[in-house]
Amino acid sequence: MLMAVRQRHPRRTAIHSDQGPQYGSDDWRRFCRANHLEPSMSRRGNYWKNAIAESFFSSLKKERINKRLYPNREIVRVEISDYIELFYKRTRRPSYLGEVSPMEFERASKRHHRGVH
Repeated sequence: MLMAVRQRHPRRTAIHSDQGPQYGSDDWRRFCRANHLEPSMSRRGNYWKNAIAESFFSSLKKERINKRLYPNREIVRVEISDYIELFYKRTRRPSYLGEVSPMEFERASKRHHRGVH
């Protein structure tokens, strides 16, 4: 999350989470406020609101983390960062984005919003 905030400098951006205690904490609310994020916590039993995030974490676990032992946190941080930046955003084509990569989807969305077709 911190990496995304530093790269994108969000303004009034919704961030969806489940009801984990970390997302109800004062620290989380302060982080969101300081970084112009609007926390959106799904109500209990509303699994669809966070379906995309759940899908991402499921893919991350299956494709990068499961069945691997990491000697330290720094290696985990680098592995996850590489997965997101080099594979997921550029190469992976999730069905919920119409089988295009997140980067392609974002570029098309920006062109659409600027009126460029």
